[in-house]
Amino acid sequence: MDAGITFIALDAGTVAFLLVVGFVGGMVSGFIGSGGAFVLTPAMMSMGVPGIVAVASNMCHKFPKALVGAIKRARYGQVDVKLGLFMGASAEAGVLVGAQLQQSIKASFGEAGSNLYVSAAFVVVLAIVGGFVLRDALASLRPGAHPHAEPTGRLARRIQSIEIPGTMVYFESLKARVSWLVTVPLGFATGLLAATIAVGGFIGVPSMMYVLGAPSVMASATELVIAFIMGLGGTIKFAWDGFVDVRLAMIILAGSLFGIQLGAIGTTYVRPAMIKLVMAVIMLTVLVSRALVVPVYLSELAMIPPLPPLAADILRKASFATLVLALVVGAGMVLWSLARGMAEHRRSNPKPASAEPAAGR
Repeated sequence: MDAGITFIALDAGTVAFLLVVGFVGGMVSGFIGSGGAFVLTPAMMSMGVPGIVAVASNMCHKFPKALVGAIKRARYGQVDVKLGLFMGASAEAGVLVGAQLQQSIKASFGEAGSNLYVSAAFVVVLAIVGGFVLRDALASLRPGAHPHAEPTGRLARRIQSIEIPGTMVYFESLKARVSWLVTVPLGFATGLLAATIAVGGFIGVPSMMYVLGAPSVMASATELVIAFIMGLGGTIKFAWDGFVDVRLAMIILAGSLFGIQLGAIGTTYVRPAMIKLVMAVIMLTVLVSRALVVPVYLSELAMIPPLPPLAADILRKASFATLVLALVVGAGMVLWSLARGMAEHRRSNPKPASAEPAAGR
């Protein structure tokens, strides 16, 4: 194990919290397709887990969970296996580069540097992707918008119209052929982000939706295939250098395996816009949680004047409270969407009344 890394002590309260975090992260993962790391990684860091350990342990728990979710959603016909394998292959290359980058930051700037890098990356990526997804979701929910319509965007139409001889591949989810020269950089970026902050779905899901033109339900399901491939390779890379806390990974996995199946079921009953809305709300809430502790890490690295201990403690507690709020809001939105979707499904598909026996027979 890396000499500068210490694993946190576990007690009953910590284990219980990790199980709850794993359940919510799994439910969100099954519902929106992202690995749930934008909940899980900050949650572990809020408990005092070093950033690089949180990233590594999250990747370790990710690949078995993603496999379960992918199989579950494949049964509903939501997974484009070919697209997942194509993007997963290039994502694995991104994982190897990203893992090395993360370890280099830790070696050069210590634990505070790694924590600052992970937190700052979360804030930037969440602001960009979360804001874009929220705008798209609200547009889909406006009066007059078709509840299940997902027209192919202008960028995706242009990408699908590009013909590069010898590189074109037909993908079922797109109902179109796309050059693998487009999927390779998208997959690489997904893997790079996954290995540096453990969140590849921020790139993978939106890129499949807005760049390639995949429906949101199929994009979120196909991302689970990519997450399985990335998680397996990333775990081996990080574990080799002693950054994986298997205890954390297994506890979170135990909760996730239950949550991911519930989330996957929810996708069959809700509108695509609701999946986007849940994703955006959780992203933006976690953004606030990570932004609150950025000044603490800057102070520890002497990049700003030292913060008084009380101020640093208040910021850490506020960050943790905001994260808990994200967990509660995220779980509540998924469960509410599931309950409402199931109720609407029952109303629109009533069971046929049993035939009455004919009189006099």
